[in-house]
Amino acid sequence: MKFGRKKDGENLTGSSQVEEGLVQDDEVIDKDELLAKLDKESAYRKLDGIWKKITTVMLFCFTAFQLYTALMGTFPAQLQRMIHLGFVITLAYLLYPATSKGSRKKIAFLDYIFSGAFFCIVAYYIMNYEAIIGRSGSYNQVDVIVGVIGTILVMEACRRVVGWPIVIIAMVFISYAYFGRNIPGFFNHRGYSLERIATHLFYTTEGIIGLPLGTCATYIFLFILFGAFLEKTGIGQFFIDVANSVAGFAAGGPAKVAVLTSALQGTISGSSVSNTVSTGSFTIPLMKSLGYKPEFAAAVEAAASTGGQIMPPIMGAAAFLIAEAVGVPYLEVAKAAIIPALLYFTGIWMMIHLEAKKIGLVGIPKDQLPKVGPILKERGHLILPIVVIIVLLAMDRSPIYAATRGILAAVIAPYLRKSTYVPLRDLFDALINGARNIISVACACGVAGIIVGIVTLTGLGLKLGGGLISAAGGMVSLTLFFTMITSLVLGMGVPTTANYLITSTIAAPIVMQLGVPPLAAHLFTFYFGILADITPPVALAAYAGSAIAKGNPFKTGVQATKLAIAAFIIPYIFVMNPALILIDTNFIEVIRITATSLVGMFGISAGMTGWVYGKASKLERLLLIAAGLMLINPTVMTDIIGTGGIALMIAYQHIKYKKIKPAKVA
Repeated sequence: MKFGRKKDGENLTGSSQVEEGLVQDDEVIDKDELLAKLDKESAYRKLDGIWKKITTVMLFCFTAFQLYTALMGTFPAQLQRMIHLGFVITLAYLLYPATSKGSRKKIAFLDYIFSGAFFCIVAYYIMNYEAIIGRSGSYNQVDVIVGVIGTILVMEACRRVVGWPIVIIAMVFISYAYFGRNIPGFFNHRGYSLERIATHLFYTTEGIIGLPLGTCATYIFLFILFGAFLEKTGIGQFFIDVANSVAGFAAGGPAKVAVLTSALQGTISGSSVSNTVSTGSFTIPLMKSLGYKPEFAAAVEAAASTGGQIMPPIMGAAAFLIAEAVGVPYLEVAKAAIIPALLYFTGIWMMIHLEAKKIGLVGIPKDQLPKVGPILKERGHLILPIVVIIVLLAMDRSPIYAATRGILAAVIAPYLRKSTYVPLRDLFDALINGARNIISVACACGVAGIIVGIVTLTGLGLKLGGGLISAAGGMVSLTLFFTMITSLVLGMGVPTTANYLITSTIAAPIVMQLGVPPLAAHLFTFYFGILADITPPVALAAYAGSAIAKGNPFKTGVQATKLAIAAFIIPYIFVMNPALILIDTNFIEVIRITATSLVGMFGISAGMTGWVYGKASKLERLLLIAAGLMLINPTVMTDIIGTGGIALMIAYQHIKYKKIKPAKVA
């Protein structure tokens, strides 16, 4: 695929090249098909006829219910969550086939049965709500049967929409609760009956309708709906054009554009894979056209898109779950995540720049790039909804208040200029898409509630933590390493929200047992769970990028892991010194830790790429990496040794290549 000035004089970044598919080497890859293949939540049915109308009405009613309760006040917690779950599971069976080979055009007969069955279960709960609450602890036989069937249907819906990993973990936990008396060692417990397990999981707020689903039914739905409206305004293309105008001309320009675009897109995106495909449809072919290897181009996009999930304010909706789990205001989570997120993207930026200088890659000619002034003048108002949300949250307004006003701003913004008008049909589609997009998140929250429920029922969390710390011999660094591996494994093939729910339930308590503040512990496990999207062997974001680039998936995953090396270091820094996430600190301390972290990342980036002012020898690379790693533990002595070591290596490289004028980092 060739890029350049179009015949009609339009700038390089026009979206027409990628509207229908990803065009490269005269081959068109359907974005929807690629997403459906790699991202289960995107593999929904596209129905026709009467059932298209029925499901559309159901989705609209779902959104209307959520907006009504957001504006007029929620129902009692259990009732609100069960109605929310009723919409989700009923729609899941109508919209998602049982297997990847199932028809995406017609609804299978069994799916009608499952959908109708869960509708009846929710109707039973609503009609007997007060009686069920009154029977708490002494449920009747019908309650037990309904609880068993309801739990099974929730798990099967989650398997279809989210995938096997979280469901398998839930099944293992349920088995643990039932067979506990037969398990030897410190994991042994008295065991629970099937009736006790089913009713605990289905009827109490420590199970399926627990905190994760409660957060989904209030905050998360509104922010996903907000993202659906933003998508219709064309803000994604606006981000791409702004990024091109700012960084497209620099060394490694297209790769830096991918970093900027994905960071911006991360404020509204809830999926690493979706982010990779949407922004990668432009950036990956462009990088290839300018000389990047397919695997490197795909890895840049995958690493940057994955980082979008840790970028405030929304963080793939996990920020709200973290706030609820830790018991702090949402704004505290967003503030805590800002510096680590900026460090993450800065680390990738450094790796890209050094790699570009190493292999002699240049940017896009400036005359082929749009000018930032006209872009902001013509479409700058499209960012108004994001500004509204950030300002309202900074004013300590509730997330629900901020989200509803942000949605209103997203409806109004495109009509502030005639050139950005969108058809009213698009706004209706946003209402439908928002409801459909929440299905995967809510299914994951429901099954995560099962895991949480078993942990609270059996006390498994403390036992897991004690066992892992014991295996690490009480060593903090080794315990953190084991927890990192646990989070990476648990996060493989799991969407962002489900990812956090699993890792926070199983791994976060382990870190907290080391005396780490709860917020730091939750962010530690969240970061490594997210990095599973680019860590082989199950690296879905990397595989999505490689499909676009037509590269080797495994090599892409390895390259993406290398590019995102900063993300593997930052969590250790803020766990060992929570000042990086603004806990018990002051301005001077934050500046010191941020500065030394940047120096450390530069050392590691230079060592990984083997380039500073010129090619670095194996010994130089080893010394750069070692000095960078010294800055993980933020003490005065390690800071002096690490910073001094990197400074000496830079000076040595400067002398070694003094005849070569060093390029300024763009």
